[in-house]
Amino acid sequence: MRIISGKFKGKKLLLPKNKKTRPLKDLVKVSIFNLLDHSKIIGKKLENSSILDLFSGSGSFGIECISRGSKNVYFFENYTEAVEILKKNLSSFANKENFKIFKHDCFEFFNSKKKIDKRFDIVFLDPPYKEERINQLIEQILEKNILNNNSLMIIHRHKKDKIEITKKVKILDTRNYGNSKVYFVS
Repeated sequence: MRIISGKFKGKKLLLPKNKKTRPLKDLVKVSIFNLLDHSKIIGKKLENSSILDLFSGSGSFGIECISRGSKNVYFFENYTEAVEILKKNLSSFANKENFKIFKHDCFEFFNSKKKIDKRFDIVFLDPPYKEERINQLIEQILEKNILNNNSLMIIHRHKKDKIEITKKVKILDTRNYGNSKVYFVS
């Protein structure tokens, strides 16, 4: 796995050895970032944006955002091996002012009274394919009021996933790439 573009272009990322995490494939990542850069429907620019990367694993999505000029990225990951890899990857590519790591279960965090001191332009949700509580998490994020106006959520699922995204958000676009289905919602 590598960084596709920006100031860290071509740098390799470490990945957990255990198969508990599913890395975001380069094809899917390239496609997502092409849409962010070029789609008139989605219309989100990464430069100076604030990113929330949930289920971040090795940090592939968030580090790509930092490489492309995002102001800051908040990473959420609760799997210990993935957190250690994430820390190593970030130590190679970013200064500590660009990111913050939360070693928490997203569902527990957003269901609690805990708060985040930031509002986000883009939220990336890449939970395990078997995770079915996606709408619960989307609704918890909306309730926490941590999204900027015109924010975007990018939701990565398996293409055979039957979960319908909550009507509390608007689906702007849906794309299929190999085994992946990606929703862009506002």
